[in-house]
Amino acid sequence: MDLEQFHKYLVDYRDKFVILTDQYDGTMKHGSELEKVIDAYSAFILDEGFQEAWTHLEEYASDPILQLAEELRKSSALCVSIMEKYRALRLLNEEMDRSEYFRNIETCIEQEFGSFQVTADSKVILVGSGSFPMTPLYIAKQTGAEVIGIDIDMEAIELGKKVIESLGNGLNIRLEGIPAEQLEAVKGATHIIFSSTVSVKYDLLDRLHPLTNRHVVVAMRYGNHLKSLFNYPMEQVDETKWRLVETVLRPDQVFDIALYQKA
Repeated sequence: MDLEQFHKYLVDYRDKFVILTDQYDGTMKHGSELEKVIDAYSAFILDEGFQEAWTHLEEYASDPILQLAEELRKSSALCVSIMEKYRALRLLNEEMDRSEYFRNIETCIEQEFGSFQVTADSKVILVGSGSFPMTPLYIAKQTGAEVIGIDIDMEAIELGKKVIESLGNGLNIRLEGIPAEQLEAVKGATHIIFSSTVSVKYDLLDRLHPLTNRHVVVAMRYGNHLKSLFNYPMEQVDETKWRLVETVLRPDQVFDIALYQKA
């Protein structure tokens, strides 16, 4: 595929995302269509041939290319949040399904913290928990840890609470619709996870520095290069506050993970 064709491919995805987000009306009406597009986009992001094409296109770093990348990042993130709402609605209507995207995410969750293991004594906070809080459910079920999910989308919080009622009865999970800085529990958090689709995650990381304890471990989900069209990329941190301990690169998964501890 030449660069002109590749560029058109990206524009087509952006336009599809805009249409599909506009179609969301709080029902399951367009859920299957959106899932097919997101699954196809996930496969596209992981395709080595497309990764090479994006590398060549990225070299130009022109304003139109940078703008297109930002538009794709925002629109795909919004589509993922809506797809989670469709999934939650299907579960609550007893029409549960699993798409390739969600299987990929669940695989990523299994080794989220590398050598920094979560135990029953851990307190884990997820920033950007969404409408179908897979990470809190998985961690709480596997480890018995206390897990708190936060999200600024109140519709996502309400749907997420119903999902946890259905799938996580008895698990130590709660969801809060407040900014991370206002969460009292952040002081005692042992582990913090930032969703890859939270645009201000590095600003939040900086603001959480004085509010967190000395031993907290942060898992920052991110995507660089072609994956940056589906995730917000890694950024430089203030090295007087945070140090990068490890990066977990996942060629077969839609995002990678950067692990931080306090400097």
